[in-house]
Amino acid sequence: MNMTRQQFDGLMAQVLEQHPDVADVIITTGKAIQAEVHGELKDAITTPDLGKLSALLTKAMALALIGENARLQKALAGKGSCDLSYALPGKGRFRVNIFSQRGSLALVMRRLPSRIPTMEELSLPQAFQDMAPEKNGLILVTGGTGSGKSNSLAALIDRINETRAGHIVTLEDPVEFTHPHKKGTVNQRELGIDFDTFASGLRAAFRQGPKVILVGEIRDPETMEIALQAAGTGHLVLSTLHTTDAGATINRILGLFSPSEERLIRMRLAESLRFVVSQRLLPKEGGGRVAAFEVLKNTMRVKDLILQGETGDKTFYGVLESSATYGMQTFDQHFLRLYEAGHITEETALLSASDRSRLGQMIDRTKALRGDQSTGLILEGLEDDAGTK
Repeated sequence: MNMTRQQFDGLMAQVLEQHPDVADVIITTGKAIQAEVHGELKDAITTPDLGKLSALLTKAMALALIGENARLQKALAGKGSCDLSYALPGKGRFRVNIFSQRGSLALVMRRLPSRIPTMEELSLPQAFQDMAPEKNGLILVTGGTGSGKSNSLAALIDRINETRAGHIVTLEDPVEFTHPHKKGTVNQRELGIDFDTFASGLRAAFRQGPKVILVGEIRDPETMEIALQAAGTGHLVLSTLHTTDAGATINRILGLFSPSEERLIRMRLAESLRFVVSQRLLPKEGGGRVAAFEVLKNTMRVKDLILQGETGDKTFYGVLESSATYGMQTFDQHFLRLYEAGHITEETALLSASDRSRLGQMIDRTKALRGDQSTGLILEGLEDDAGTK
């Protein structure tokens, strides 16, 4: 079975017309084309009605996107997956991952915003405003897949581009947002087309004279090593990691290196790190999703923790919780504010908590002021299901 790119475009146009708010399109054997809207999967009905997709049909769709691209063909055959960007003119752009599963091919297509979002539209914390003037160092935005890291970094790059006359180089997989030249000059490079690995692209950036370097993701010790080197030699380096919170981010970085290197890496990280912002998207009351943020800024107390490590009474969570004057916050503190504002339910807050009993106490204080019932019953139910976090 064959499918042309034009036929695939026709199917995607129908999906977008039917689900204009789609975040992801999932194409896999044994299911109809799926559209994820506000965190929930819905079947997309197309003409002709394809019903449950066969393995041949999902393969035909994948090949319609890969075409004659030898690099993508080689990646799919050798690694079991490949990444590419897909544009439906006038309707939308997607980041696509094609992968093999149970002997057939599947596609996950992440919708990319048609324009660069602003910090205000994304409700980003004040920390992002403070990042834009930074001249050097390492800034990390972390979170799971689909938590909005790319949007946040795009808004930050755009703010830097608007306010500073400097050279910005991005290394991306694939290029998601197209940044026009503003006060700054932006060169965007795509993995597999313009450079072969993040480490080699980052090393080459030293010869390209950038003031700001965006590295799409730090995946290995070599890339982290070069990122720390760049951050320590007058560059502002922005990147992402797949970690759950600020403390886990520091530990993940240290875990990339051997124990014999740990002391040196702690020293370099303590010197170069500027901010870590972790983010999550939570179900919003009334529909949609709302972003929550944990913010770490490298103060003297944080620097000491990076150098010495956490102990029973000295933790990243504790420092963040007590450092609001520096713009820091834990996820739990932000969950509490979102709950108080009516954006999320109490159950959503507690299910997402880093320290469930601590957040429960904070919610209880809020309820006491309101004269509401305590969280005890909800907490007990959650503990019965999953155990206390």
